[in-house]
Amino acid sequence: MISRFRWRHLFAACIPFLTVAASSAAEPAWPARPIRLLIPFAPGGGADTLARIISPKLTEGLGQQWVVDNRGGAGGNIAAEIVAKAAPDGYTVFLGFNTVLTVNPGLYKLPYSVEKDLQPVTLLATAQYILVLHPSVPAGNLKDFIALAKQKPGGFNYSSGGVGTPLHLSAELFQKRAGVKMVHLPYKGGGPAAAAVLSGEAQVLFGSVASSMPHVRSGRLKALATTGLKRSKVAPELPTMDESGFPGFEVTSWYALLVPAKTPAAVVNRIRDVAVKAVGLPDVQQAMSRQGLEVGTSTPQGLAARIKTETAVWAAVIKDAGIRAE
Repeated sequence: MISRFRWRHLFAACIPFLTVAASSAAEPAWPARPIRLLIPFAPGGGADTLARIISPKLTEGLGQQWVVDNRGGAGGNIAAEIVAKAAPDGYTVFLGFNTVLTVNPGLYKLPYSVEKDLQPVTLLATAQYILVLHPSVPAGNLKDFIALAKQKPGGFNYSSGGVGTPLHLSAELFQKRAGVKMVHLPYKGGGPAAAAVLSGEAQVLFGSVASSMPHVRSGRLKALATTGLKRSKVAPELPTMDESGFPGFEVTSWYALLVPAKTPAAVVNRIRDVAVKAVGLPDVQQAMSRQGLEVGTSTPQGLAARIKTETAVWAAVIKDAGIRAE
């Protein structure tokens, strides 16, 4: 027979294992409740539209409701900070936009760190920009326009959706690479910026391919090149900046999913798996294509590398151009 002393010691040795088992049984499998998807901009924009397209598929894939939560303001920093400081339990997810993740660190003194406080999950979608001119500009291709701009420093106005926006930074990077100087006319949004070129108030714009091509095809704008490394599916007839004499020139807008740092790897992988399957569905791809978006997924490591590379590029552009947040 086992003595009472030995029983006591045997029971004591088992307590840690019993505690772990009880704890595991008490914790429901993830996800056990709705998941909040933070959008860094107001309803109606590109990020919100993408969220509305994919959230039903994410809900189906995980069996829990994905609740879209728009938290616009401060260039997207409000939503990003909420996610960065949220519990790393998989119930708060960020639909990140590239400028929030790669431009804002060079423009603002942030109360969080993109690198340390946010865990990349996967890239979702990308969209190219397109360099367009007012038809009155006598240039038929990018080479001709650069030669004309060099002859007339400051002679062309370029419009943007505001200081620090993708349209602004695209033009600044182009000026730096091409060695030309234009005058910046910032507007409150991409729509007014496009209207300025259509009216002739500005002559140059790096605009959305999806919204610009109808005006190009009607003759109200003149297109020179797109900004992806591959030709745009929306305008495959146009050369890229890379093809037009600027090797490696790539400026795209993109959306990705991120979660708070220290979120368990198993949760990160499940979110990635369901998101990749969602954007691979034909109806999702068709809906995204109508918004000028191309599906593009990545590993967490690939997304982290992209964020790091683009942050360095935009930090240099911001510094060289002396750009300050408004």
